[in-house]
Amino acid sequence: MDVSRAVLAGAAVVVGLVLGPWLARTSARLAARDVTARSTPTREAGFTALTAGLLCAAALCGGFRPVTAGLVWVAAAAVVLGAVDLAAHRLPDRVLLPAGVVFAGAALVDAAVLGTWGALLRGAVAAGATFLVAAGAAAISPAALGFGDVKLLALLGMVLGWCSWGALLAGLFLGLLIGALVSVALVAASRASWRSTVPFGPPLLAGAVLALAIGGVPPG
Repeated sequence: MDVSRAVLAGAAVVVGLVLGPWLARTSARLAARDVTARSTPTREAGFTALTAGLLCAAALCGGFRPVTAGLVWVAAAAVVLGAVDLAAHRLPDRVLLPAGVVFAGAALVDAAVLGTWGALLRGAVAAGATFLVAAGAAAISPAALGFGDVKLLALLGMVLGWCSWGALLAGLFLGLLIGALVSVALVAASRASWRSTVPFGPPLLAGAVLALAIGGVPPG
C-alpha cells in the first residue's frame, strides 16, 4: 500500500471511530421511533468497530477520487440501515434516500473530473433495473419483500453497478444466498418458522460488502 492510501485509510478509521457512537444512538432512536431512546456502551463499541472497518474498506476501494466520498457515506448508512432493519424490520427513508443522493452526486463529480461517464451510466441503469425487478417482486409477494427492501436494492444496484456488472451480479447473488442461509439456520435452531418474516436488508448489505471486497474495484 502506498503512503497516500495508508493516509486515506487512517483518516477513514478516525472518522469511523468518531461516528460510531453517534450512529449507534441514531439507529436506536430510528428503530424505536423515539428521540429519547438510548444505546448501550457495548452496542456503541460494536458500532464503532464496524463503522471504522467499513469506512476504511470503502476508502481503500475508492482511493483518492470524488466517488470515494459517496462510497464512504453509503458504508456509514449501511451500518444504521442494517441495525434498524434487524431491530424493527424497517429501512428508514431518512437514511436510504440521502445515501442514494450523495453517491449519485459523487459519481457525477467523478465522471466530470475523471471521465468515468460509462460507469455513471451503468450505475444508473443498474439502479433502475434492480428497482423495477424488485418492485415487481414486492407487488407479487409483499410479505416477502417490503418497499424499503426495494429502495435498498436500487441503492445497492447503483453502487455495485457503478463498479461493474460482475460486482452487481455477485452482490445480489451473495445477498440472496446469505439471506437463505440465515433463514434456514433460524428455522433449524427453532428461532423462527418458515412463515416468519426475516429482515432482508442485512443479508443484502452483507452481500454487497463481500462483492466489493472480492472484486468490486471502481473503474477509471
